[in-house]
Amino acid sequence: MLRDIVLMQKRELERRLTEPYVPRTVQIPEPLGDLILVILGPRRAGKSFFAMRYALTRGPFGYVNFDDERLVDLRDHDQLIAAVDSVYEHPRQLLLDEVQNVPGWELLVNRLQRQGYRLIVTGSNAQLLSAELATHLTGRHIPAVLLPFSFPEYVQSRSRELTQAEIVETYQEYLERGGFPEPAVHGLPVEPYLRTLVHSTLYKDVVLRYRIRSPQALEDLSSYLMSNIARRFSWNALSGILGGRSVHTVRKYFSYLERAFLFFAVPRFSFKIREQGKSPQKVYCIDNGLVTSTAFQSSANRGPMTENLVAAALHKQELDGRIRVGYWQGPGQEEVDFVIHRDRRVHELIQVTTSIDQPSVLQREFRGLLKAGQALRCENLTLLNDDVSDDRLVSWYGTEGRVRLIPTWQWMMNL
Repeated sequence: MLRDIVLMQKRELERRLTEPYVPRTVQIPEPLGDLILVILGPRRAGKSFFAMRYALTRGPFGYVNFDDERLVDLRDHDQLIAAVDSVYEHPRQLLLDEVQNVPGWELLVNRLQRQGYRLIVTGSNAQLLSAELATHLTGRHIPAVLLPFSFPEYVQSRSRELTQAEIVETYQEYLERGGFPEPAVHGLPVEPYLRTLVHSTLYKDVVLRYRIRSPQALEDLSSYLMSNIARRFSWNALSGILGGRSVHTVRKYFSYLERAFLFFAVPRFSFKIREQGKSPQKVYCIDNGLVTSTAFQSSANRGPMTENLVAAALHKQELDGRIRVGYWQGPGQEEVDFVIHRDRRVHELIQVTTSIDQPSVLQREFRGLLKAGQALRCENLTLLNDDVSDDRLVSWYGTEGRVRLIPTWQWMMNL
């Protein structure tokens, strides 16, 4: 029975390896040696496909996909490894896909690593994997995060080189459709695909895993967040929206949605950790396509969607450990969308807008950047917008600074 399952999965693997592939930008230190490579990310972001391609570069490998209902009740891991040895002729490298579905998976991985296997594992639950890895595999693993296509990857998924005008047009498409690989590469209908994906993620990665007794409350929270992307929230406010559920429950539900790679929160930036923790946070979604497919239509406008796109791109760098991201709000309610903290200092301030045609809008954006720059001692000021590329010296009541204006599509292409 197990050998038949492994054999069928091998055929699926061979078929997948013949499909078109868009090279992914994932930071993996080399050489890995005998360290376990752990690839994290949301469902359907391309983790398996990337892992297969990467494993090929390291030689022959055996493959097991644990996102298979026939392996749900598996308890005898030795029999499964024996089946893999039989089908793949005793491989020394193993790819274990969606390994978090195996009870006690970290013990299995730890044992296989001690037995001399070179391991690549993938998982769709960030916090669960991270916590267990830190406990059981300290010093013996390398994590790597794979999110939906970045904009350069989305452009590369086209079958030919694009002109600048076509890249700008493709950006407008990416802004709405998001970057999940299958709709982008295979032309699948985006909205039904992503609605099904959100539902599957909520129930498989949250409701079943954490034994949620009120799935409707979780769905209501997800729907509310999707419809309020790029807005500030507090736990008390969310508690009221969910019919007075306790703040503890709301925090717990939100953390589950974060772990499933649906949402993430950006805190108010402060050099004082305690002050940062008490302030409202801003909520963002990991991919714009999820928002346009599930949010109430009235909220899915270009302003928040553009800001969400930038937030997701920055979040990827944060997950890689390269930066920390926050937002800034001054005493006069001036705001800067993103504070980029790197190497123990504020490295850059980024403001996002869809249009600078109105002088009042432009002045508001400049004012926020100048005041934040003065307060945080940062001169690297950026204003992302639809189409203007410029470098301007601006002032506000005696405060001066130089602001770079960059089209958002161009900024994303250069990440």
